[in-house]
Amino acid sequence: MNGYNKMDHVSPSGSPPLYTPLQGKTILLGVSGGIAVYKAADYSRKIRALGARVIPVMTMHATEFVSPISFAALTGEKVYTDLFSMERAETIPHIGLARSADILLLLPATANILSKAAHGLADDFLSTLFLAFPGPALFFPSMNSNMYAHPATQANIERLKSFGYRVVGPDTGEMACGDQGKGRLAGWPVVKEAILKAINPQTLDGIKVLISAGPTREYLDPVRYISNRSSGLMGYAMARIALRRGARVTLVSGPVSIPAPPDVEFSPVETAGEMEDAVLRLSQDAQIIVMTAAVADYSPAVRAVQKIKKGVPKLSLDLIQTKDILSQLVKDRKDRQIIVGFCAETQDLRTQALRKIRQKGPDLLIANDVSQSDAGFDVPTNRVLIVSPGGDIESLPLLHKEELAERIWDRISGLLHNLS
Repeated sequence: MNGYNKMDHVSPSGSPPLYTPLQGKTILLGVSGGIAVYKAADYSRKIRALGARVIPVMTMHATEFVSPISFAALTGEKVYTDLFSMERAETIPHIGLARSADILLLLPATANILSKAAHGLADDFLSTLFLAFPGPALFFPSMNSNMYAHPATQANIERLKSFGYRVVGPDTGEMACGDQGKGRLAGWPVVKEAILKAINPQTLDGIKVLISAGPTREYLDPVRYISNRSSGLMGYAMARIALRRGARVTLVSGPVSIPAPPDVEFSPVETAGEMEDAVLRLSQDAQIIVMTAAVADYSPAVRAVQKIKKGVPKLSLDLIQTKDILSQLVKDRKDRQIIVGFCAETQDLRTQALRKIRQKGPDLLIANDVSQSDAGFDVPTNRVLIVSPGGDIESLPLLHKEELAERIWDRISGLLHNLS
């Protein structure tokens, strides 16, 4: 299990299932005084949308950039700013908060708060809360690029890392002051993944995982190709969940319009042949292989060197079968290697899934009906069958693809546990 509250979330009629992986979690959002405070306000809303209770703690300097009222409105919580406030002073608020939360975020983390945290200084509510907090704390630095590069700042970051804290490095780009360099607050996708990894038990810690995703393109000429509707969403969801559980993930992807997950080793390909070459080469070091890619079954026998001109009333196309990568992986399987296949069908899903797992021999086969409007290609949700070699079938309901990926990784982790 991955530590989330497992449940099929109820959503409004006609809406996709809700995905709230932070359900039941309490997050302390420590906001220090930098221009990126406005981003912290936006991130607080997004974290709350993932199901968490978000309690803002602001330094007095942070309140000069954005009013505490804004954070209160976005989170629905009291905002803590004053260590010596008389409001409920008998409860010692900074100690009570430290005991009740699951994770503390320092976002944005200015040079000042990094220095205080690294050296144990506690002269306001946030720095005192940090010292009292026994759980995981994540730092998200944001400052001028020269300030970030300064030896004192870098020494403080290394000191915090030596204490076991994670520091999520900033982005590179234009600063509010006009300078260019490294120092912009990390973007939301990076922040989101860092939070979700911090609350996930590391059940795949250090495990090498290879995942294929997306479609392939089989070219007729330099400008035309045969492809399919695969968006890559399921494969990328599998990659994100594996990363959150501590795996070292290599993602081989056909052309898609979504960004690669942070921290993944990314290998872009286009054709079935390129997919085959990359997967077979990278499979040698993988302990778990997950083949979600929709690889073309056929490719043009001849690829025209120049663009085929319009004018011929009728044009014939000869196709040849591509190699079955999943079958080849199973044939070349290393000792104790786990291989998981995916198949997309439009009819007789159970029959086709049972036939394919017996024919190809993976450890699990994930089958889905892509003819449904709310599952399969181009949508954030899916419903699948998980088929085992013995013919056992687990039917999963319509779920967000990331929650579905959690369930699939639970099954894969069970196979991994049986090998140990």
